[in-house]
Amino acid sequence: MHSEVVASRSTDSRTGSGSSPTIDAVSLAIIEQLQEDGRRPYAAIGKAVGLSEAAVRQRVQKLLDQGVMQIVAVTDPLTVGFRRQAMVGINVEGDLDPVAEALTAMAECEYVVMTAGSFDLMVEVVCEDDDHLLDVINKRIRTLPGVRSTESFVYLKLKKQTYMWGTR
Repeated sequence: MHSEVVASRSTDSRTGSGSSPTIDAVSLAIIEQLQEDGRRPYAAIGKAVGLSEAAVRQRVQKLLDQGVMQIVAVTDPLTVGFRRQAMVGINVEGDLDPVAEALTAMAECEYVVMTAGSFDLMVEVVCEDDDHLLDVINKRIRTLPGVRSTESFVYLKLKKQTYMWGTR
């Protein structure tokens, strides 16, 4: 397990609805420093970006408060008891929002994304085993009002999982 900074991907910031926070070059540099090492001391970040430790601390708190980033512990699902992962494509009849909201409330759903293409929603599901995955898909996802169909893509081996896309 290690700590990484994860850029927030909320609906509001991606679609432009509401006001998006303005992020200057120094804040972007702070984010990059934290993506390299989420436990890096503020003093070291300050040296790298040309700010005092206190100024870095204030900026980090502002970025956290605005939902621009999160600092989280990223684990390997297999080592913490989650042996089955899958991406589930979902087709919905009618409004996507109620289905997406119901999925976000499920602890097993790590990502819920509205998409264009063959599926209306893509959901990453993390489960303890095949029986747990079957229960989530068959008894919880497929029974949601508006769900027309699902297609599951079971992960055989996770080759890369990173949050190091930087601030391009």
